[in-house]
Amino acid sequence: MGSPDDHADEALALHNRRAGSFGARAAAYAQHRPDYPAGAIRWALARVADRRPPVVLDLGAGTGKLTRGLLAIGASVIAVEPDTHMLAELIRRFPDVTAHTGTAEAIPLPDDSVDAIIAGQAFHWFDLDRAYPEFLRVLRPGGVLAALWNTADDSVKWVAGLKEVDRSSVSAAQPPSGQIVLPAHPLFDEHEFERSTFPHRHRRTAESLTATIGTQSHTLVIPPEERAELLDRIMDYLRGQPETAEGEFDLPIVTSVLRTTLRTAD
Repeated sequence: MGSPDDHADEALALHNRRAGSFGARAAAYAQHRPDYPAGAIRWALARVADRRPPVVLDLGAGTGKLTRGLLAIGASVIAVEPDTHMLAELIRRFPDVTAHTGTAEAIPLPDDSVDAIIAGQAFHWFDLDRAYPEFLRVLRPGGVLAALWNTADDSVKWVAGLKEVDRSSVSAAQPPSGQIVLPAHPLFDEHEFERSTFPHRHRRTAESLTATIGTQSHTLVIPPEERAELLDRIMDYLRGQPETAEGEFDLPIVTSVLRTTLRTAD
């Protein structure tokens, strides 16, 4: 039986493998992952909306799923992404966006350079003890930190069933849809943390939804045989449900948004 330290090391190693698993599937990620609703993005940035345009750091930008929505609402976007393959896909899709290789723990931007930092489907990968001081450094006074997550709406019966089927050997317990929390930190005002949820949807077929799940980290780091069995099981489930068996359908999504404002000096 391993020691607590051994288990902690194993958990950290798995976390790091999952965090770094997306680059090899960058094109599929760009093709199959959902975007974010405009209302959720506007709410995230509401406190800096009067800055024309707000300069927004899209942190852990991936292939640009959030970048597109930020541009659509008129933000000036700087994208930072650690994986070079993901970043190359973003640059291919958005050649006019300023983009850098970098991490939340070492943001490649000057002090006081952005009005907001926003992370789509990425905040849980950050080392917060190292990242929060970087957020403080690059945010301007009154700046906003926000995080968005898309989760399938498991209040819908067939989606709840899919979540039972969609489990690999490295899957972790997930909170109910819309229940993600942003860890507090003394550099930000814990009393100002706010959370909202927005309904969203992703137009899919059984094949394309299976492909979407195939871009999730818990399916990318498992052995090929387990991955093939998992994706076959998901496809069989979807083909067996009346809502998803044939043609296109909407995957119902809950988009959770968490935001807080930089703590100002007393």
